[in-house]
Amino acid sequence: MVEILAWGSSFYLLAVLADPIRIDTGWPRELITAGISVGLLVSGLAAAQVGNLIQIHGGRRILATGMTLIAAGLTVLALSQGIGMFLGGWLLIGLGMGAGLYDAAFSTLGRIYGSGARGPITALTLWGGFASTVCWPLTAFMADHLGWRGTCLAYAVMHLAITVPLCIYGLPRGKPQPAQTEDDETGPAPNALADHRFWCVALGGTVLVMMSSVWSVHLITVLTSTGHTVAAAVGLGALIGPAQVGARLVEMLGGGKHHPVWTFVISTSLVAVGFLGLRMGLPAAAALIAYGGGNGLWSIARGSLPLSLFGPRDYARIMGRLATPILIASAAAPLIGGVLIARIGPQGLLDVLSAAAALPLLAALILLRTVIRDTRRATAAGE
Repeated sequence: MVEILAWGSSFYLLAVLADPIRIDTGWPRELITAGISVGLLVSGLAAAQVGNLIQIHGGRRILATGMTLIAAGLTVLALSQGIGMFLGGWLLIGLGMGAGLYDAAFSTLGRIYGSGARGPITALTLWGGFASTVCWPLTAFMADHLGWRGTCLAYAVMHLAITVPLCIYGLPRGKPQPAQTEDDETGPAPNALADHRFWCVALGGTVLVMMSSVWSVHLITVLTSTGHTVAAAVGLGALIGPAQVGARLVEMLGGGKHHPVWTFVISTSLVAVGFLGLRMGLPAAAALIAYGGGNGLWSIARGSLPLSLFGPRDYARIMGRLATPILIASAAAPLIGGVLIARIGPQGLLDVLSAAAALPLLAALILLRTVIRDTRRATAAGE
């Protein structure tokens, strides 16, 4: 419930409210939708510090603070009389996103459950995948009856009445932070930052999220350029959500019996198949289902893979470091996609995405080779 409302009232909010805001205020749509980019940028800049705080104090109060900041930002949106104040509200929402969305939630679960956090992380991403399904109709309903300002205030009240108490009283307390050495205090997870496995995850995740952000904005444009009608393109795009949830469900039913690196490899493979399939003229429905499944599995790998590679001790700090480039890339991606479409056209953008899909797949394969090698060495040493 916490993550559904958090995502629905932040990341997914403007998909429904952008037009009502534009009609009511006369502000340019580009500046209105820039709010989410501001929020993602701020959340990326705050991610490392959020990870440090969760590592030291646990996540209950950090998540509660995140929900409170989102509520405060939504209140500023509701009261804003100019675009400057509106974007200022998104600064607060961005801080709340950094302290309250998946990366902070994964870090919190890692502090609570330690090495056993993979199952809760998978379950969280499964249910969190319904955020747009639940909140888009809810946002549209409230916008029709309360207006866009009333909708923002209603979500703010929901956070203060529901998500904040759930974070404080509904989550178990995390395990006490182990005593740190002097070296540990000088910087988070120093060994991980010098480990090529960290950079494989960071590179793969950053490119995947950038591609996803570009695709979510420009999917209809690309599909219509290949001969699909707008209605058909919308229908095809609607396949992505169920494919994401379906892939997460399959992963959860698997019971975590395989190493998360395989989830990463399958995720990046499916995304590559999706874009290459579209580029080669394969049925768009099959290509988009493959892409959606890969994108859904990445959400799980994003939380479970660092835990498996580096263990629970510095997990929150590592997640904060990984989140920084990923969220900043997500903020910049729609602008980059717009520039690419203007310069090389929709088909050129599809070419770029198809080529870019090779990077996370390569990172996943390098990581797989490393994990297999390390496993063999550990087995040999134990014999």
